[in-house]
Amino acid sequence: MENKYQKIYDRSIQAPQDFWSEVAKDIFWYKKPTKILNSDNPPFYKWFEDGVTNTCYNAVDLHVKNGLGEKIAIIYDSPITNSKEKITYNQLKDRVSIFAGALKKQNVNKGDRVIIYMPMI
Repeated sequence: MENKYQKIYDRSIQAPQDFWSEVAKDIFWYKKPTKILNSDNPPFYKWFEDGVTNTCYNAVDLHVKNGLGEKIAIIYDSPITNSKEKITYNQLKDRVSIFAGALKKQNVNKGDRVIIYMPMI
């Protein structure tokens, strides 16, 4: 018997534009895309190229807005440092805001690229 994951995966491979068009309906868009896939220049495909969204808003802020601020967003469990921490969406939103402020203080602006190194701790 085929499991749910396999069915979803198969659909994503067999009909990628239809699949991602459906998935995109679950994302908050400031401007919804009118074209799902631009395949004019393979292998440089462009997905949702005329759509405008914000990954952080979808991953954090939207959960807070929908009343899930006190739900756990991240469970940190490091066997190396033997430390554990649970972070709610509200706490994560606050931490992201603090970090965004630090980037702004360093003159990082919209469109700038930022690389974050996360060591195995």
